[in-house]
Amino acid sequence: MPAELTRTNNAIAVDDHEVVGTATAMASPITVRVARAARGRGRDDVDELSALRTAVTSSLLTFTDVEGACSRFDPTSALSEANAAPTRWHAVPDLLYAAAGESHVAYRRTAGRFDPRVLSALVALGYGSSLAFESGGVTTAARADAAPTQPPPWRFRRRPRRRAIHLGGAAIDLGGIGKGLAVRWAGVRLSRVTPNFLVEAGGDCYCAGAAPGGDPWLVGVEDPARPSQPVAVLALRDRAVATSSTRLRRWRAGDEMVHHLIDPTTGRPGGGGLCAVTVVARDPAWAEVWSKVLFLEGPSGIADAARRHGVSALWIHDDGTLAMTDSLRPAVTWRAP
Repeated sequence: MPAELTRTNNAIAVDDHEVVGTATAMASPITVRVARAARGRGRDDVDELSALRTAVTSSLLTFTDVEGACSRFDPTSALSEANAAPTRWHAVPDLLYAAAGESHVAYRRTAGRFDPRVLSALVALGYGSSLAFESGGVTTAARADAAPTQPPPWRFRRRPRRRAIHLGGAAIDLGGIGKGLAVRWAGVRLSRVTPNFLVEAGGDCYCAGAAPGGDPWLVGVEDPARPSQPVAVLALRDRAVATSSTRLRRWRAGDEMVHHLIDPTTGRPGGGGLCAVTVVARDPAWAEVWSKVLFLEGPSGIADAARRHGVSALWIHDDGTLAMTDSLRPAVTWRAP
């Protein structure tokens, strides 16, 4: 399958069945797949292919645009500038304005269980830069017992006319929900030209319409203990998937192993006893939000929380045991024995 370079590390590949775009952004490999219509090689086919290529390229650039505005690791990003003075108003780019607003909506709808102000706890635990916190191979000098406690209510505000935000006195991390929003916004761009596509960014994806051949899109759920093998395969149409996992972004803070999924009520890593939670929802940003919220419930509370909030989810215990909600079972086409 020939590939053409479109911009920096973004590449487009084409065959008779689909157009595939790949890139790296937001610390994740990005893949966009678009099913092609069954046509000949006339003018209509040329026009369709050109439109799909343009849409795939535009969708890939969504991720670099969101990263440029919302990354806490880039000192020149709009978010970093706002985080440096969280007690002041900041006129910000539209992407950050929207992402910060969506984050506050998630904070309110989850009664504070989703809280981007956990950034202070992450920094206290040593996760202040974009180090390769993978597979527990990093040790920081921070002590896990030095993490901050629950912050006061979040007084986030916005001024629509100025496109300005006020962070309410605390710096924020938009990494998780930012990626989910990038998947959503990339999907919006693709939906203008085709109903059939898949956008995948690390553990987040959106499956629209049908895969090449007309079947549902197949999504593998990673086994944290054996990343090369899935624990289940989902068949999805018009649904988003997000996974919160401790396989990556975990490290040793002093004498204790910690991870990036912080419970905002304690300022410490939560969800003890779980190693991964996967959520299927209509929207990728909300799939991301609920995967984290449910993870923080831990093994004793996750089933009840998923049922109470009407969330379709699958989760894996530290011992490898897999469980899921009844609402997710129809989407499961295979699971590991």
